[in-house]
Amino acid sequence: MFDSRLKAYGLSAVVFAVDRLTKAFIEAYVSPFDVHAVIPGFFDIVHSQNRGVAFGLMNESNSAWRTAVLIVFSAAALVLVAGMLWRASRLDRWTSAGLALVLGGAAGNLFDRILWGRVTDFLEFYIGDLHWPTFNVADSCIVIGSGLLLLELLRPKRQTAGA
Repeated sequence: MFDSRLKAYGLSAVVFAVDRLTKAFIEAYVSPFDVHAVIPGFFDIVHSQNRGVAFGLMNESNSAWRTAVLIVFSAAALVLVAGMLWRASRLDRWTSAGLALVLGGAAGNLFDRILWGRVTDFLEFYIGDLHWPTFNVADSCIVIGSGLLLLELLRPKRQTAGA
């Protein structure tokens, strides 16, 4: 049981650390006006700040409550996912990994919101004029973790004999 928890929380800690390191690097070495083309016409490294939620929703809101509300909801989700991971020994490995990725990513973004009231995004994908909203490592892990959870829900389950 302890081993399952250690693996799950350890994966979350690695996600959090990689997210913080990449954001710190971008904040230190990439100005908000820089665009570093990694794959011209498809992928750039940029430096943007998101005060809203996913895909920049609420980014333009001037509400004094915006940051506080986002912190409260993020913290509640973090507690819920951490609680689910506490029972990691009862979860299959894909569910455990998915929850761990979500936990680490959510913790990374919550950390930023609490300290600065915003999240640093830097990965920008596009084709021509079609741009995917800029995101970061934490966002990527949340999406990948959610995808693992969805796949696990959709996966056919074996029926036990006599059930």
